[in-house]
Amino acid sequence: MGLTAAGIGSGLDINGIVSALVDASYVPRQVALDVRESKIQTEISAIGTLKSAMSDFQEKVEELKDAATFDQRKVTTSNNDFLTAEVESEAVPGTYNVQVQQLAESHKIASAGTVESGEDTVGEGTLTFALGGREDDDGNWVVEPDAERSFSVDVDADDTLADIAAKINAAEDNAGITATVVNGAGGPQLVFASEKTGLENSMTISVEDTGDGSLEGEFGSDNISSVVDPLDAKLSVDGIAIRSASNQVDNAVPGLTLNLTEADTATDTGEIKTTRVTVERDVGAAKKSVEAFVEAYNGLRETLDQLSSYDAETEVAGPLQADSMPRSIESQLRNVMGSSYDLGNGISKALSQFGVSFDRYGALEIDDDQLEEAIEQDMAGLTALFSAEDEGLAFRMFDVTDIYVQTGGLLDGRNDTLESQQRSLEKERETLNLQMAAYEERMYKQYNAMDLVVANLNSQGSYVASTLNSLPGLIKQS
Repeated sequence: MGLTAAGIGSGLDINGIVSALVDASYVPRQVALDVRESKIQTEISAIGTLKSAMSDFQEKVEELKDAATFDQRKVTTSNNDFLTAEVESEAVPGTYNVQVQQLAESHKIASAGTVESGEDTVGEGTLTFALGGREDDDGNWVVEPDAERSFSVDVDADDTLADIAAKINAAEDNAGITATVVNGAGGPQLVFASEKTGLENSMTISVEDTGDGSLEGEFGSDNISSVVDPLDAKLSVDGIAIRSASNQVDNAVPGLTLNLTEADTATDTGEIKTTRVTVERDVGAAKKSVEAFVEAYNGLRETLDQLSSYDAETEVAGPLQADSMPRSIESQLRNVMGSSYDLGNGISKALSQFGVSFDRYGALEIDDDQLEEAIEQDMAGLTALFSAEDEGLAFRMFDVTDIYVQTGGLLDGRNDTLESQQRSLEKERETLNLQMAAYEERMYKQYNAMDLVVANLNSQGSYVASTLNSLPGLIKQS
């Protein structure tokens, strides 16, 4: 047989022998560790999958804790010529007749235009701006500067109109005024605009001229002109007059915002056109909320089943098949959804009375007709069933899931336990590797020592044979 470096004296394959001995002693233990590690990693992955699915379900449940999720509104307008509308859940269903007589406008003021080019300067001093105004009892525009809404900029002798505009726009205490250079036919002018509409945002400009009077000539009250007068929006809702500093009117009807886009001056017909704004319960939105809840639960249930199932045909078990946690979670959720809830006034109802029930496989299903009828006739009941403070189905579902998914909850605890087991297993593997290396080293020492003894014996045998063969009278037999 061929000789190896180890075993040159005995002719034995010491490497192969030692390897076989080490494998026989330690491979079964390595395989057992691999199996345990694979099982732990599979369970860690399964716990992560379960936590993700439960967190997604909890997010959907949390939305249902808000009563506005169910009792929503939708709004329509008879035309979009004069306004658009937005609605919130507190708006009372009904029809509102709206007329828009006037849009709100921002105040704009132009400087006198005394310079011929953009390179010219306009003197030096200080410009002070203030906002504030109102309409008096006679309907006249009255300017009332508000000291708390004022600011000043210093104008240097070498400042152009563009420089002044930049200082105004960059002022940290700017109260809401922008400045723009407009190059008109007669030369450049500085136009100041209030950022907000309405009389309350009227502008005033005062000048402290410390130069030759040029600054006063360009920006003094006798020289500037109002190019757009400030206006409040004027409208009526069901014949009731309303004023608003903004074209976004959100104080006329609670929960209803009217975005005014055009005013009807009645110049052609003599009669202002009416826009009918209709607020209704949004049955479709409430139904979608219930459908989303059912879909979320069925998705979570499917995840629980996949993790804990056993396929008899393939003989493949889910990673949590022998674990009681998935069954416990599903059981708790089913108990919550199968319970009756006090809606007040001695009335109790269950989810099934609103068209949502379990099928024979444990999944939720919806009776569309029953659900739509419940939304139409008992929206308050459906809302209370899910969203009653601390007592509704959504609150209880949230609490059940939170025990598992919250930081430091049951799933985190299970994951920590598995990771601890994995760390212990890694230490076992390190210990096993050290033992295996020591055993291998010991075997090599023993077999190499045996190989040396055999080599010495072979050498001595060869010497004796050689000596005997050289003795006189000794006849060598063939």
